[in-house]
Amino acid sequence: MDRLRCIEVFLTVASSRSFTGAAQHLGISKANVTRHVAFLEELFGARLINRTTTQVRLTDAGEAAFASGKVLMERYEEMETGSRTKTRALKGLIHVGSPPAFGAAHLPKPMARFVALYPEVQFSISIDLGFANLISQGLDLSVRIGPPPKDASHIAVPLTKAAQVLVAAPSYLASKGIPDKPTDLVGHNCLLHSIKAPAHVWLLKNADKECAVQVSGTMRSNLGDILKSAALLGYGISMHPYYMVSEELASGRLVTVLQRYAPPSLEIYVIYPTRQNLPLRVKTFVAHLKEWSQVTLPGLREVECDGTH
Repeated sequence: MDRLRCIEVFLTVASSRSFTGAAQHLGISKANVTRHVAFLEELFGARLINRTTTQVRLTDAGEAAFASGKVLMERYEEMETGSRTKTRALKGLIHVGSPPAFGAAHLPKPMARFVALYPEVQFSISIDLGFANLISQGLDLSVRIGPPPKDASHIAVPLTKAAQVLVAAPSYLASKGIPDKPTDLVGHNCLLHSIKAPAHVWLLKNADKECAVQVSGTMRSNLGDILKSAALLGYGISMHPYYMVSEELASGRLVTVLQRYAPPSLEIYVIYPTRQNLPLRVKTFVAHLKEWSQVTLPGLREVECDGTH
């Protein structure tokens, strides 16, 4: 049996903590994954993985094999990449995960530019709300908004920061009143993002201080687009990245609320598995995204809103 392939299969199982997920990612059967890992365990004379009906955990020997295997695959990838000519065209499918609003607003441009450089590359884009297991769901990389992942099996590359704003429809403010200070939000219908504010707390700061306000409302969702639609209908006050509501603010369909106070900006990352045999097309696109973000995305840091609310 191909020892290098066995190491690749083992690393995929170890990263995803799932035999089923590894099988789906590698495009082979679960039984075949089991055979590859068993062969490696027999070769090393040690159990590498403890497997129950609910968990897959590495043994001490498995942890050591995982660390050494990553180095080995990295060296192999360097050797393989070095043997290619620089002019060889990249080709193949890149599976990308993204939050829906960010993906719709920003990703088509860098993808189009990348395809213009490498016409034999294709993209498949899926929604990732921040919880997708890249390996088990077949994603090569994903854009994440929020703190970087703590999972050591992934690498996070910072792209930029996205400013946030509080917004509401003029009709809502005309009916319910305009809040003047953060504590005034307690008496308003606040539309809550269940991922960004699971405890129903909004952080706001101005030049002098930062405050945390316990808010409440009659609608919550893990999709910002739903909350924006509700705000447009005059349902309440919502918090969004500026890029998500910039057109509505420019047209006056939404206005900023508590303009003197700013919610904290959101970190935007691209993450990908640490497996060292990462396809060259994926590595190249990650570098392309990073370069593109430095030129195009810094505007997300600045909130320039007209309006008096």
